[in-house]
Amino acid sequence: MINSVGVVRKEAENCNCLQVSFVSGSFKVDSVEAKKKEENFRETLRDMANSKYEYVKSFELEDEVMLPNLMVVRIDGRDFSRFSQVHEFEKPNDETALNLMNSCSAAVLEEFPDIIFAYGYSDEYSFVFKKTSRFYQRRASKILSLVASFFAAVYVTKWKEFFPQRKLLYAPSFSSKVVSCASAEVLQAYLAWRQQDCHANNQYDTCFWMLVKSGKSVSETQEILKDTQKQQKNELLFQKFGINYKTLPELFRQGSCLFKKKVEETVKHDENGNPVKRLRRKAVFVHSENIAGRRFWNEQPSLYNDLGHFTKDIGKIEPDFIRSFQFENKLLPLTWVVVRIDGCHFHRFSDVHEFEKPNDEQALKLMNSCAVAVLEEFEDIHFAYGVSDEYSFVLKKESELYKRQSSKIISAVASFFTSTYVLQWGEFFPHKELKYPPSFDGRAVCYPTYNILLDYLAWRQVDCHINNQYNTCFWMLVKSGKNKTNPKIT
Repeated sequence: MINSVGVVRKEAENCNCLQVSFVSGSFKVDSVEAKKKEENFRETLRDMANSKYEYVKSFELEDEVMLPNLMVVRIDGRDFSRFSQVHEFEKPNDETALNLMNSCSAAVLEEFPDIIFAYGYSDEYSFVFKKTSRFYQRRASKILSLVASFFAAVYVTKWKEFFPQRKLLYAPSFSSKVVSCASAEVLQAYLAWRQQDCHANNQYDTCFWMLVKSGKSVSETQEILKDTQKQQKNELLFQKFGINYKTLPELFRQGSCLFKKKVEETVKHDENGNPVKRLRRKAVFVHSENIAGRRFWNEQPSLYNDLGHFTKDIGKIEPDFIRSFQFENKLLPLTWVVVRIDGCHFHRFSDVHEFEKPNDEQALKLMNSCAVAVLEEFEDIHFAYGVSDEYSFVLKKESELYKRQSSKIISAVASFFTSTYVLQWGEFFPHKELKYPPSFDGRAVCYPTYNILLDYLAWRQVDCHINNQYNTCFWMLVKSGKNKTNPKIT
């Protein structure tokens, strides 16, 4: 259930949590005595937050990706087998769906200047940050959740552009992780691994769906393809269906890569109507049989300058490298896990979308509706508390969601919340256009005892009261004619 102000819980749960409400106590800003009392009370609460409860911050773990490691964020569609089936994607490859993924990845490169290169196929994409990046202080959880969140928002936003006659039936979401590459050589191995996976999966899927479409059952098809090698699959396609695998579109066989390249663009026209051109860095798409090849990589100055040279072509990928790419950090067992998400640059977002100050009730209801959707989507999340542009989701203590892999839990929650936000925008703001995609960053923290969990929730609620009280005073003074930069609330 959800109350009108930001507490969500499942009816079956008995949670001893303070109920939340907007602080609507009356006060007079022109009364010195009243202002003093209000300020004293606010300072008392602030002291409580900073002393009694703020210790819960010490349970947050550092997850900085240390320099000089290269950062790669890989996102994967969450249960996209079902998503593609429900939305009737063409098998084995839906070109429109792939173009939508590519368009979203281009938007990611435009949004985050530190991302230099991206490679993707099917429902996955890998984004490579420049080697000197200090984006979000290189905090893995923040970075992976933000990229997945923004990608999901753009996916929903652009859906109608690519599928104008097909309704988006439910909110898509993505899991993501940060892969740390110690050198350009390791990055090269990672990219080769992903492109090899693209080829193997596409070749298998092409054979599989051609056999199914020819009348074979799923079980028969699986048996036919069992233990077949690359050449055998090529022969099957050619002999049975007249398909030369090498002539299939590069988009399907090779995947897509994009990187920022200096291109000449017309920025304006002079008084005589002549175009004025400037060199700008713009994301461009390229298809290549070997994106990890030395020739391809070293022909692109923007790649080797920001990420490093590939000194030799790669053959067999080291098994230890692959194990490192697949490694996942896990949250402590039998602890209360809290996933907290926060709106990214929501001060600007609220200004651009003209949210009512100090509180926009419709915007808060939209946040609450998204929280309800999260609880319905993830059975292991039993309680949520939110205020303004943040929400905290509490997983049951025994949860084995995603085998307690922190990156998958954080990104799945953040991206699902974000795509739901975009999908439901028109319901709460029917006369207000969503001008650009929102995004949320996330983190996961383990609390060992129930009492510490309650202190965390109390800390967030005290912070809610302090911020809401201050903002109410601030905007009342501003609306009364005071200057924004110096409203003199003290």
